This record gives sequence, structure tokens and C-alpha cells, in this order.
Amino acid sequence: MGARQTGPEAIYERFMKIRPKEFLGTSDPMAAEGWIKSFEVIFEFMGLEDGDRVRCVTYLFGGDASLWWEGASVALDSATLDWTRFTEVLYSKYFTEEMRSRLTTEFMTLRQGDLTVAEFIRKFERGCHFVPLIANDAGDKLRHFLNGLRPILRRGVRVPGPTTYDVVVSRALAAEQDQNDIERDRQGKRPFQAPHRPP
Repeated sequence: MGARQTGPEAIYERFMKIRPKEFLGTSDPMAAEGWIKSFEVIFEFMGLEDGDRVRCVTYLFGGDASLWWEGASVALDSATLDWTRFTEVLYSKYFTEEMRSRLTTEFMTLRQGDLTVAEFIRKFERGCHFVPLIANDAGDKLRHFLNGLRPILRRGVRVPGPTTYDVVVSRALAAEQDQNDIERDRQGKRPFQAPHRPP
């Protein structure tokens, strides 16, 4: 049995077997971060060093991202470019500090409004990513979620005494369903009118 190849070509072949997704550039900062995060798990599993990580990922640049990297990489020393510095450079283009600050502010003022509970949960959980001080404290996370719910739903969720975020999310979804059922029932009940009889 031959020795396992570990050169750049072998690493690239192993990496490409997972069918990684190309990056063409994006205006959605979460898409850029999601793309990077998806590789961090893979790289840990593969045991890749920083230089190999950067080389593998930059193979996947296409479209606008390829043009951007062509210019950005001129100012970088590829021999010493590590993964942390690479992600900083990528985020400076596709996930700026200003974007992160805006998303943090949106989360801090997030209210359900006209959103369904499911839509509110999605926005809330996405926002938690930017405010780890709240996301990592079970009590703060629970309070922030409750305060964002529409008052009519919040009342129904608070009555039994909320215990955990997951319990409150389940109760909020159920409360919304109850509210929708009540509204449909109310719309279905119209005042009784006797049938019209000809004279």
C-alpha cells in the first residue's frame, strides 16, 4: 500500500471531493460569512494548515469575487497569509464593520410587528449571531425574544411562566395559531339573517 500523498495537489483533490460551493461575490453579508463558516468545519476535519486553507478557498472565487481577489491579493504576502488575516480581508469587502453594526442595531430594536412568529424567530436567531452577550445568556435571550413579540402573543406566552427560550418559541408558535383560529372563527360567524321570503 503506497504512502498517502500530502502535497498541494493531493490536498486540493481531497478538498474538491466534498464539492465545495463557488463564491461569486454577494451583497448579502450573511451569505459571505456562511460560506466561510461552512469551510471552517471541513478544514478542521481535514486537518488543513492556514496556507492550505487559503489556497483551497481562493480556488473557488469566481465572477466579481475573482476580480476582487485579483486586486486584493496584490497587497498580501501569499507565503505568510494565514486564515485569520484572509477572513479579515474577505470581510472587509463582503461583511464590513458597518454592516455588522447595522445588523446589531436591527437586532437590538427587533419587534415582531407584521411578521409571523416563524419569520420573527428566523430574524431573531440570525440577529443573535451579532450580539453574543445576549445570545449566550439564557435569561437575556429569553427576555429579548419576549419583548419583541406582539403584545397579544406575549401575554399568552408569559402566563404559564416562561422557562427556556425553546419552550417560549413553541408557545409563541402555538399562541399565534390560536390567535389565527380565533380570528378565522370570528370572521366565519356573521349575524343570523332570516331567509328572504317573497310577499
